[in-house]
This record gives sequence, C-alpha cells and structure tokens, in this order.
Amino acid sequence: MNRNVRTLLESLLKQRILVLDGAMGTMIQRLKFTEADFRGERFASHSKDLRGNSDVLVLTQPDAIAGIHHQYLEAGSDIIETNTFNGTSLVQSDYGLESLAYELNVAASRLARAATDEWTRRTPDQPRFVAGSIGPMNRTLSISPDVNNPALRASTFDEVKNAFKEQMGGLIDGGCDLLLLETIFDSLNAKAALVGLDELYEERGTPDAERVPLMISVTVTDRSGRTLSGQTIDAFWTSVRHSKPFSIGRDEAAVAKRALSFGVNAGTVLVKVGISAVSVEGARKNLDAEIAGWDFEQVRRAADAAWERGLAKIRVRGGSVVEGRGTRGRRRRQRGC
Repeated sequence: MNRNVRTLLESLLKQRILVLDGAMGTMIQRLKFTEADFRGERFASHSKDLRGNSDVLVLTQPDAIAGIHHQYLEAGSDIIETNTFNGTSLVQSDYGLESLAYELNVAASRLARAATDEWTRRTPDQPRFVAGSIGPMNRTLSISPDVNNPALRASTFDEVKNAFKEQMGGLIDGGCDLLLLETIFDSLNAKAALVGLDELYEERGTPDAERVPLMISVTVTDRSGRTLSGQTIDAFWTSVRHSKPFSIGRDEAAVAKRALSFGVNAGTVLVKVGISAVSVEGARKNLDAEIAGWDFEQVRRAADAAWERGLAKIRVRGGSVVEGRGTRGRRRRQRGC
C-alpha cells in the first residue's frame, strides 16, 4: 500500500463526515442461501454443515459478496468492511475450516479492494476505502464458559492473540486500507488482538509509516453503561489508548435511548483524546428496526444536548448525520440530509 491512507482520511474528515457501510449479515440473509450454496463446489463433501458461516461465502459465493459491497458503494459509502467478522481460526474451527482462516481473509480483502478501486475510478472526487473487519470471536478471555468453574477459560491468551494475528495478516495481505476491531465485548480479547498486531508488524519489519490505521469499536451491552466484561467506556479507552487508534467508537448492543445517556457522559473522554474520529454505529445500522422499540425523538434530544455541550462531533436528525465539527470546533452542515 503506497498511498498514505491515514493522511488522506484525515484530510477528508476535515472536509466532511465519512460514511461506513451497513451490516453484512442481514444483506446475506436476504439472499436465502441454502446449505448447498454455502458449500459450493469446493466444500460439497465437507464433513460439517456450513450454513450460517457467512465468511466462507467469499470463497464459495464471491460474486454475491462483491455485489453487496457494490450496493453499499453505490449508496455512497466511503468505507466498506470485509466479510470477515468471524474470520479467525478459532471461530472457523466450529465449521472445520480453521486451516483456511488466512485464505478467507485474503480473499475477502481482495473482493472489497476490487470493489472500492472500481468505485474510486468512477468517482475520483470520492475515494473509497476498505476496512478489514475483525469481530470479537465467540471466545472470551475474561469470563468462564462454566458457571461452576470460574477459573476455566475456553482459550488461552496466546491462542486468541495468534488467531487474531493470522486474520490481520491475511486482511493486510489482501489489500485493506484500515483494520476495524469491532463489537468488542471483552477488553482482554481486544488487548490480545492489539498484541497480535504489534507482533505481526515486528515480525514483518513494518515501519510505522506503513502500518494500517486502526479503528476500534466497543459494544455496551445494557443500561449499566459497561461492556460484558464489566468496563465503563472511559476504562475501556484507558485499556486500548496505547494502540493510538485512528478512530474510537461504539457499535451499540443496548437500546439507543439508554445508550445515549452514557455515550454523552463518555464524550468528554473520547473527543478530547486527539484521535481522528469518533463513531457511533448502532443506530446507523438499525434505522429500520422499529421492533427494537427505539425512540428516536429521545435519541435526537440526547444528541442535541451533547452537541450543545460540546461533547459530540456529530449531530443526528432522524438517523442521518446532518452536522459535524471540524478540528477547530467549527460547524459544518452536510447537505442533502
């Protein structure tokens, strides 16, 4: 990757708000793939069921995944995520595909890279970027899987670290512009990923200037304002700030009207840390989900309050970002929202 992605992104963020794509999983569900579709020809005789393993579709249904990328890019996304939320060997071991983890991530990154390159050629005034999606995996280092044995852990720190390291190596080799460590519910898992990333760069001799910008997104699970492993937002930031991320944010598991209350309180922590951007993903990804019982009028009032108090860099109207602050606190209105 020759271009300085971080410099370009920071330049764009001074001009406008950048849009991340939406959920991949729901788009895949709309396709109603069968077990045979998930298997494709390559895994027709595989010993385990593969239906539900969305990541393997980058190998068995690459045109479908590319099509989803193109839909988001056509809708105006500046950054799209790779289809690798469950792309670690530990998660893929549930399907008997752990040996293909690196290949899956390379293939997914290349698919997204090809789509963004095409749209950048179409709209040179709006360059597009690939974020390598790194989900939290279905293991937790902080919590025992057995209520009767609190000391038990399903995996060791080194196993989790190495799985993340392999995944990130594949994403980078496939050509992603950023890495997105997302939906973090266990800070220790996230720290394992960060250690793995440092080791990856050290082993490859990657100089600082060529390292991929890192986005971090944490999940708050309930009205307590804490992660599943018990940390508050500001405590979580203290745990990961050493990684000097390009952005820090939330992809929200809690009901939005509850989440905003502790999100606003955390704003002073997140906005003053000197990072490039602050993101909130939950409402954006679920604007149509009235069944969740979200009251967007309450969200709007909370967002306005945060804006007026100087605790937010973005303001929301009906689920659309309509205003943003630059690096010197100036207000800018986003047209067409």
